[in-house]
Amino acid sequence: MTFVQFIDCKTSNVDRLNQLMDSWVEATEGKRTATHSIVGRDRSDSTHLVEIVEFPSYEEAMKNSNLPETDRIFQELIAACDEMPTFTDLDVVRDVQLNKDVVRRFFDEVINAKNLDLADELCTDNYREHDAALSSYDLDLAQAMRESGEIMDAVDPRLTLESVIAEGDLVTCRITFQGRHTGTYQGLEPTGREIAGTGHATFRCQGGKIAESWWNWDNLGLLRQLGALD
Repeated sequence: MTFVQFIDCKTSNVDRLNQLMDSWVEATEGKRTATHSIVGRDRSDSTHLVEIVEFPSYEEAMKNSNLPETDRIFQELIAACDEMPTFTDLDVVRDVQLNKDVVRRFFDEVINAKNLDLADELCTDNYREHDAALSSYDLDLAQAMRESGEIMDAVDPRLTLESVIAEGDLVTCRITFQGRHTGTYQGLEPTGREIAGTGHATFRCQGGKIAESWWNWDNLGLLRQLGALD
């Protein structure tokens, strides 16, 4: 179970705290078990800082706390604070990553279920798509869906998300696909051949919707499978 620790600090020396965090990151290279760290400043009190540190589990957090480097930096952190920091330890019981969810819906419901009309709900009005396999590397939603629909009709693809990584407003996916060449694709008449391949896609989300996307496919490998290239 993911574990999160909140460290609540009051200090008039924010620069010193940043230096200590940098020192801890450098000193624990290859040893630390923390996976994510965020430091936030209270907008109503510039001396009030909160660090949020994420670990794979409570047990991994304890390993991190027992590092001598962690203890040393902690003692220096206490000295840099105006008062004793407080800690809140949390077991994560719900972790909903909303940008990942909307991207997964796009794959499951728009592409795999071939419900192209749903893209209007999942994407922003000014959505832009960038895909070298399409007619232009900068398409609006309507044109992107028209051309995507033609590809779906031609090769009946089924996409699988092998991994999904989110950071900030970006979501990146590693994709595999399978299908059958049942319609005209890039001027090639149907061959009935089975196809398979890989790709990557990155999405920029805004306000809970997809605002932009970049796609990269092994189109050369696909053409070889269809017999268009040696």
